Amino acid sequence: MELQGKRVMVVGLGVSGLAAARFLASRGAHLVLTDKRADVDRSKLPAGEVKLGEEEPAWIKDIELVVTSPGVPRDSELLRAAVSQKIPVIGEIELASRFIDAPIAAVTGTNGKSTVVVLLGEIFKGAGLRAFVGGNLGTPLIDAAGVDFDVAVVEVSSFQLEWIEQFCPKVAVHLNLTDDHFDRYRDLNDYGEAKSRIFENQEADDWAILNRNDPNVWKLAGRVRSRVISFGHSEDAIAPALWPEGDAIVFDLSDRRGRISLERFRLRGRHNLSNAMAACAAALALNVEPEVIERTLAAFSGLPHRIEFVREASGVKYIDDSKGTNVGAVVEAIDAVPAPIILIAGGLDKGGDYAPLRQPLREKVRLAILNGAAREKMREALEGATTIALVSTLRDAVERAAREAKPGDTVLMSPACSSFDQFKDYAERGNIFKELVRAL
Repeated sequence: MELQGKRVMVVGLGVSGLAAARFLASRGAHLVLTDKRADVDRSKLPAGEVKLGEEEPAWIKDIELVVTSPGVPRDSELLRAAVSQKIPVIGEIELASRFIDAPIAAVTGTNGKSTVVVLLGEIFKGAGLRAFVGGNLGTPLIDAAGVDFDVAVVEVSSFQLEWIEQFCPKVAVHLNLTDDHFDRYRDLNDYGEAKSRIFENQEADDWAILNRNDPNVWKLAGRVRSRVISFGHSEDAIAPALWPEGDAIVFDLSDRRGRISLERFRLRGRHNLSNAMAACAAALALNVEPEVIERTLAAFSGLPHRIEFVREASGVKYIDDSKGTNVGAVVEAIDAVPAPIILIAGGLDKGGDYAPLRQPLREKVRLAILNGAAREKMREALEGATTIALVSTLRDAVERAAREAKPGDTVLMSPACSSFDQFKDYAERGNIFKELVRAL
């Protein structure tokens, strides 16, 4: 892609937008930088025209390429104007992929993406490879452009996949698909179609790693052109496949068979076993030796705010699962921790259905403390499944949980909502939860 002298608009000046702008500037593009926020710090922007505030379609005049940030909605005035005028619109990961020579291992799914990406990156590093690790979880993929890596491991969200053209990972992993982001998508099918674009440009010598236990993912097996490796908890899979057996993951890739020990794997929960299988499958597809994978699994301690043990006080365990921002993640968290549970949930509603929580609440949760903007909607959906208490803030919820908890209980903060009603992000919410618990 030739960028020298090209008039390029960057829409959205968050982390990935700024990274894309810096790269474009380094390649000689003439930049037009836009953001709906009027308070963007101009001192952090590369040289170019800056247009802030309410979008105006006239800004698109003479633009030759638009690079959009994932947080910009599809109905943006600028994006619609560009599409109507047949101006190419791409996202940051598409731009990055044009300038990366290393094979890309890309991971998508509703839950577990960051864990699999970081674990897979550690596996590649354990094999002596120079591995870039980033994408949606932190460092933008564009930061790998022009750098000499052996492999790039990237978390990709549905938002990022909306604006790809040629993006083609050598290995593409799809972990699961459950209700999420219905403030952006019409329904699960619309959301799922965005996710499935991760396989769109793959060819017969690429790899698709699919969760055969998730029907919304497994139905893609007949649609992809690439070679499929499945992972799942059933042992009757047809090779190439991975499954758990005792304290090991068994793999049968037709030409290679073996076992990877889990005896020292520390992450709890059935979903983390799925995450481990997905990472193993991706690593094996790129010819990493099983012994390297096994050593990395033994050393891996997981990521913050994902069913993370905080402390035990007066016989009560406190668990931070602030990254549990949708119902599917909360179901997994409840399954992973011992009962009886006091669940702290709530935050900003994302448009999903809370009803799938009813059965897990009946089985393992003796009290659900709901806080934040979504608390009334959640109460209406969950009433009758367990005892419910409503409070305003996370602080109120922690104090109520501490008063109600008995020795042997687990207090699990797993919100099923985004954090933006009270916090800047899930990490701030999780850190404040830890502070409150440690201060008890």
